[in-house]
Amino acid sequence: MLNDILSGKKIILGVTGCIAAYKACYLTRELRERGAEVRVVMTPSALQFIAPLTFSSLSGNEVIVNVFPESQQDGTGLKTWHIDYALWADLMIIAPATVNTAAKIAHGFADNALTILALALRCPLIIAPAADTDMYEKPITRQNLNKLSELGHYVIEAEVGSLASGLSGIGRFPEPEKIIDAVELILSGYTKDLSGKKILITAGPTFEDIDPVRFIGNRSSGKMGFNLVKAAYLRGAEVTLISGPVYEKIYPEINTVKVRSTFEMKEAVEKYLKDNQILIMSAAVADYQPESAAIKKIKKEEHLKNLKLKQTVDILASINKRGKKIIGFALETDEEKANALKKLKDKNLDMIVLNSLSDERSGFEYDTNKITIFHRSGKEVDYPLQSKFQAANKILSEILKLK
Repeated sequence: MLNDILSGKKIILGVTGCIAAYKACYLTRELRERGAEVRVVMTPSALQFIAPLTFSSLSGNEVIVNVFPESQQDGTGLKTWHIDYALWADLMIIAPATVNTAAKIAHGFADNALTILALALRCPLIIAPAADTDMYEKPITRQNLNKLSELGHYVIEAEVGSLASGLSGIGRFPEPEKIIDAVELILSGYTKDLSGKKILITAGPTFEDIDPVRFIGNRSSGKMGFNLVKAAYLRGAEVTLISGPVYEKIYPEINTVKVRSTFEMKEAVEKYLKDNQILIMSAAVADYQPESAAIKKIKKEEHLKNLKLKQTVDILASINKRGKKIIGFALETDEEKANALKKLKDKNLDMIVLNSLSDERSGFEYDTNKITIFHRSGKEVDYPLQSKFQAANKILSEILKLK
């Protein structure tokens, strides 16, 4: 079994007075399920939305709300708890963070247990704000969030969607899955080192229709490509996704272009590559298609067994690569290295990622992958079996090394 990067990590979850406070329960549970130890600190206003006992039950630890005990007559065993917590933690998350709390941390205020702890921290801090649109888009709020980023904190911007006020717009609390991905990213040592990069990524299979019912396709789930998109976005890149038919979900901020056939994918790549610096062609494109697709369903007793095929268009060979960094993928079953290097040369790629179906839990449909990366320069990097999110980050880091 693979070692989860979150396993054994010590994480503080800060919860503020926001209607989305209940979603922090999902964060607590997911972090615990992945092996992290979680301690929760709440602001007094957060108690208006959810009880500390809920977080205590989910985390298995006491919950801090007040800086001082209710009565000095009872004494206190907390001592300098904020320093102890600050030294203990590998990471702190404030989710949801109100604009009030974001403003306080941006300007160094320490007037409650949570903001005191944020000031004492020695570990990375992730801030996931949520607010109504007008509050979120106020210039002072934007300045505060930008300042938090400049101070080195990782800000996960709010999403667009339905809000508690009944309005719709930006300010919606980010989905817990995205926050967990950001936690894994930060704990893995990555930052927003792709800021300013514009990346086009293809994912999933392409389907070539035989008739209105049948098609030629493959088992690609799109998991590798979608993890590349998530990792690139969280590392600061502007990402466009071109996806074949898959069931994977992606962040709502991602510009997603859905296609079905190889020809549709080729047209989309040609259209969007012009505005991007990097193309990562992780899609498993169908190699063959029927010479012609039937308008009506072909009956079994008819000539399906005599189906005639032709090669689909070769996207990597046909596109204009000038001034772009092009990364390909090779999924092989034999002579893996030789075939990957041939594709690297024949398609004039800057880099190619090889995985083999002979490797256990690698390739289609798995959440894990074992990859080897070949650079045009001749450099070769081999990685052990790991999650596709971790593999995606390794690929992106190698892309950053391309000259």
